[in-house]
Order: sequence, then C-alpha cells, then structure tokens
Amino acid sequence: MVLIRPLALLCLLLPLMIRTGHAAPPNIVLLLSDDMAWTDYGFMGHPDIQTPNLDKLAAEGVVFPRGYVPTGLCRPALATLLTGHYASTHGVTGNDPSPKYAAKDSDLFNQRRAKLISYLQRFETLPQALGKAGYLSHQSGKLWEGSYQYAGFTHGMTQGFPNKGGRHGDVGLKIGREGIQPVDDFLDIAVQEEKPFFLWYAPFLPHAPHNPPQRLLDKYKNGRPLTVAKYYAMCEWFDETAGQVMDSLKSRGLDENTLVVYLTDNGWIQDPEKSGYAPRSKQTPYEGGVRTPIIYWMPGKIQPSRRSELATSLDIVPTMLAAAGATAPADLPGLNLMPNLTNGTPIARDTIFGESFAHDIADIENPQASLLYRWCIEGKWKLLLTYDGEVNRYKSTHPRTEKGPQLFDLNADPTELVNLAKDHPEVVKRLAQKINDWYPVTERKTVLVP
Repeated sequence: MVLIRPLALLCLLLPLMIRTGHAAPPNIVLLLSDDMAWTDYGFMGHPDIQTPNLDKLAAEGVVFPRGYVPTGLCRPALATLLTGHYASTHGVTGNDPSPKYAAKDSDLFNQRRAKLISYLQRFETLPQALGKAGYLSHQSGKLWEGSYQYAGFTHGMTQGFPNKGGRHGDVGLKIGREGIQPVDDFLDIAVQEEKPFFLWYAPFLPHAPHNPPQRLLDKYKNGRPLTVAKYYAMCEWFDETAGQVMDSLKSRGLDENTLVVYLTDNGWIQDPEKSGYAPRSKQTPYEGGVRTPIIYWMPGKIQPSRRSELATSLDIVPTMLAAAGATAPADLPGLNLMPNLTNGTPIARDTIFGESFAHDIADIENPQASLLYRWCIEGKWKLLLTYDGEVNRYKSTHPRTEKGPQLFDLNADPTELVNLAKDHPEVVKRLAQKINDWYPVTERKTVLVP
C-alpha cells in the first residue's frame, strides 16, 4: 500500500483545483473608459446613450453611482490606478512637463518626461504586487509611464517613451478600435499556463478622435449636433468592446472566477458647438471632471446592489490585492472594499478627498507649483478650495474666477451652480479643517492670489 503524504497530495491536486476554478485565486480585470461623463450610461439613467454591456455588469454587480477619481486628468488618474496613491504622492500630477520652461521635445523637456516616468519606480505597482502572488498580467490601451514591462506587467502592448507615440500608449492604443485580439491571445496564454491573471483594458475610447463606426453614428445623428452624436456613438463603441472582453472570458470558462472592476479615468462633457469638452469638465475638480460610477462584479462572491456610499478609485488597488490574497503596501490611502462587497456592510468612511493640478507641470519636483484645487465630499456637501498654482496652457479650462471657498449641496445641485459657502460658514470651516488635516497646507494660500 502506497501512502501519499499531505503535501504531495496537494501538489497532485493543485493543477486540477486551478483548472476547475475551485480554491484558485480569482482573475482580475480592469475595464477603464477614457473621457466619459458620469451620466452617460443606461444604468445611470441617460435617456439616449446605449450601454447594454455595462448595464449588465451594473445589474449583476455592486455599483457605486457616487464614485470619484481624486484627480480629473488622464495621466494622474492612471498613475493612481497603478500605485494606489494620490497624485501629490506618486508625483505624476499632470500630463506633461510645462513647455514654458523647456521647449517641447527638447533634451531638457525629454529629461523631465523621463524623470516623471521614473517616479513609478518608487512604488510597487499593482501588476508587480499581483506578480508576487503568481499572477500574469497584460496591459492594453492607455499607459503613460513607460513600457508595459516598466510598469510591472508580464505581457502587454505599449512600448513607451521615448518610442514614437509613447506619450499616450503607442501600439496599446489600437486595442478596442482595432479589435481585441491581443487580449484573446493573452487569455489563451493564461489558460495554457494555468495561472491567474490581471488584465488592464484601457482603450482610447470614447476619447477623441471621435470617429465611431458609421453604423453607430447613424443611431445618434437624428436631431443632434454632430459633435454630440459622435461622442454618444463613441460611448456605445466602448461598451461594445467591453462586451467583447466579457465574451472572451466567458468563452474560456473564466468569468465565474473573475473580479471585474469598471470606471472611467476622468469625466467629459461634450461641447455641442465644437469638438472638445465643455467647461467644468475634464481636468477640473467639478463633478463633470472627477465623478464616475464604479462597478465591482464577481459572480457568486459579490451580491448585486446599488450602493449609496462614496467610493474612490483609490480603493481599487487594495481591493484587488485583497481579492487575490496578495499583500498590500501598508501606506495605501484607499480601503479594501472586499468585506463590504461580499457581506453588504457599509463602508466605514464619511469623507473622500481629491486634488486638482494643471495639465502642464510647472515643477516636477514640487507638485504644489501646479496645484489648483483641493476638495472633499462629506455626505451631500462638497467643498472646493482654490490655490494659486500655475496653469500655463488650458487657462480657459481653469478660470478660477471664484477666489473663495466653493460649497455645493450635491443632492439639490448636482451640476454645482450655486455656491453656498456664505450661507453655511460652519460647514465650510469643518470641511476646510478636514482638508487641512488630510493634507496640511503650510505654504500655499487657501484663496487664489489675483
């Protein structure tokens, strides 16, 4: 009679356990749209834009309609998703070093771009942390911080600066717009190697250029400005590609043990008169710039619900790491939401924070040089404090005509049209103190210097 020791038995059974999905760590998928308003989904009540695939995720998962990114600009938002930190911590506060101080593509400008990319190396990125837990990882779509390997992915598409087009993501930007074959190829590798995986799906959608397939544009042209019709069609185009990713998971039997998280990197309000975004939209700390629904989907693990709590993209890194059984850095400011998602308990947090910086980074070693706003939300109240950071380009995006505190009742005034600061000084004082306690202001003024 041959006796098999427990450890040997586990070694024999482990491949079977992974193949059948039992006791195996979950796969993790990030679906990230690019430049999309928080209102522009079927599940958020938009009367015209059709997003059936995201609607299905929302119906089958947990959706936080009051989700936020702490900084409403592409590159900082993505760096937050890679590191789990605020922009002022990871250091990537804007999209580019300011060309005011170094001509674009000059040696000095490119040195500063390279140094910004190097900031990522100060942190263990999400794919690196998952890699320690045995995960493969794949990057597609937007990625500013170098090549996919530099960001810690085992597989990917983006070659990264200084390669041509590396500013946004070069080859990675083909995903979605030109199909999802690289994603399918990666999923086949993960299945063949019997390893859990992390998929970063961040297509250049609905981001400009707004050039949707004609079949989608024709659905939205009736009676609308062409700029709006194109944007609406781009939103549905993203939804279609997200559905393709979900279908790819299902066809390989991967969907039943996969955590899917959806959000957008920053907001967008389409200008009906011209191409581009309307005021209080992208780059800004207003709802049109920083609010996004956040969806967590995991069949059999996360019970469907629509939650009223505040959520932030800072929670995504610790939540994904917890789901994977991976070790999270101790200094992450976000929360692990897995207990709240699985047992329905309320999130133990009443306030979230954010910060807004200029698109052009005046001083890559001093984030406050480009600081425009800090803000917090507590319940229905939102407070914006204005700072005197340098803007350079995009001055029209940041007029800062209101130099004092801005207080909004988001329940009664979700478009932030009425500043109630003078009517509720006690609320302003309390929330300003919260902002100060969260991020003490020692040298910058809380009122814009004219």
